[in-house]
Amino acid sequence: MTFEIIFVLLALLGMVVALALDKMRPGMVLFSVVVLFLCAGILTPKEMLEGFSNKGMITVAMLFLVSEGIRQSGALGQVIKKLLPQGKTTVFKAQLRMLPTISFISAFLNNTPVVVIFAPIIKRWAESVKLPATKFLIPLSYVTILGGICTLIGTSTNLVVHGMILEAGYEGFTMFELGKVGIFIAIAGIIYLLLFSSKLLPDVRTDAVKQDDEPEEDVGLHRVEAVLGPRFPGINKKLGEFNFQRHYGAAVKEIKRSGQSITANLDNEVLREGDTLVVMADDSFVQTWGESSVFVLLANGKDNEPVPGKGKRWFALLLLILMITGATVGELPVVKEAFPNIKLDMFFFVSVTTIIMAWTKIFPARKYTKYISWDILITIACAFAISKAMVNSGVADVVATYIIGMTEHYGPQVLLAAVFIITNLFTELITNNAAAALAFPLALSISSQMGVSPMPFFVVICMAASASFSTPIGYQTNLIVQGIGNYKFTDFVRIGLPLNIIAFLISIFLIPLIWPF
Repeated sequence: MTFEIIFVLLALLGMVVALALDKMRPGMVLFSVVVLFLCAGILTPKEMLEGFSNKGMITVAMLFLVSEGIRQSGALGQVIKKLLPQGKTTVFKAQLRMLPTISFISAFLNNTPVVVIFAPIIKRWAESVKLPATKFLIPLSYVTILGGICTLIGTSTNLVVHGMILEAGYEGFTMFELGKVGIFIAIAGIIYLLLFSSKLLPDVRTDAVKQDDEPEEDVGLHRVEAVLGPRFPGINKKLGEFNFQRHYGAAVKEIKRSGQSITANLDNEVLREGDTLVVMADDSFVQTWGESSVFVLLANGKDNEPVPGKGKRWFALLLLILMITGATVGELPVVKEAFPNIKLDMFFFVSVTTIIMAWTKIFPARKYTKYISWDILITIACAFAISKAMVNSGVADVVATYIIGMTEHYGPQVLLAAVFIITNLFTELITNNAAAALAFPLALSISSQMGVSPMPFFVVICMAASASFSTPIGYQTNLIVQGIGNYKFTDFVRIGLPLNIIAFLISIFLIPLIWPF
């Protein structure tokens, strides 16, 4: 082995460990590794920066703004309220109404705002109809993931892989191409959740601090659940050291983490991303911090979502439909021939939609930077550079040769299974975009050495990188519902592992039939 191969392998190992330990944000971890590759001469400055100008990465940035526009239009809150049955119902009947529609919505919008809006509404509704909210919140997160794998824009991972495919000189995905396999996984996943989630998920776990517990002298204070986001300034600090009361004017009464309710010695607890703090605060707390990026969700038992007029809601939805239709029609050969000088792809239409939403004040144009998750964008940009370093150093070829050697008597379908398992393990341990970055050069090298089409391997990376069901740490929506639903880590393993297996089996069976080797 050469120095470059050993250096890259050690750096990648350190990256995986650092991401799993969650000591720094994923973007900074990946950026640190990229700088190491630059210092070692494995990447040139041009190669290091190429990801920051990648069309896929910029598309993800603008989709954050489109999703925010839809959120601020109030359309999503109105949809979920119409979906939830009023009066006496069962878990099965309620899920049957909710899950398919939520999955469809998440195929076209960023998953996180969908869960952030829907989770508190569903929890309040479940309490009002005397059903356990725990039967609905994990399924909510899972169906947003299942919907996301059905379209090019359903999840940032699909756009990352699409960008890498274009960089490698191949033709990328069309809008609904991934749906050829994604829709079967989504349907099977929804059926599985309908049949088994009620049995596998726990009954409601009572909160240690309830609304009724507020002391008489604190009239005007209310119970608020605040889920800590990656930008919360007290991450990795003790609560007493950070002094939440001084920063936010609210008293922390409970910390919910991995299904545990911590109410004693709170000042000595180290705060982590995804923790749910139960605080006693006045009405101004949610108004002041509801738009802040330090909390990914604030729930106070009331409806905090904006309710603009019908005109704004319908206009926002019309823009979304035109964006999706335009990007789909723009890929047709007849349209390409009619407009040879303009590439009418998703990048074109999401750019136009973003600008119209800003001009028409569907989202506040002055605050546009606040709605973009910069850490995800830096992670994506660095993922391109890491992928390039794996190719430049020869790591991709060495690992691909090793994998092929282990499975040389079984054919490419077993290699497809190996790529799925590797990618899926990485996405459960680290992040979906980093997992795709590590798997892509391996897939490209395996297909090249085997002399087969790389497209089945590209598709399987998209499916495996998004299939983060077995742990709460692999996907942000899982972290959000873990806190608000007071789930344990084992709840995700119990219901999520069979869903991982379903996604694996359908992918390995269908992908070679649709995209032959």
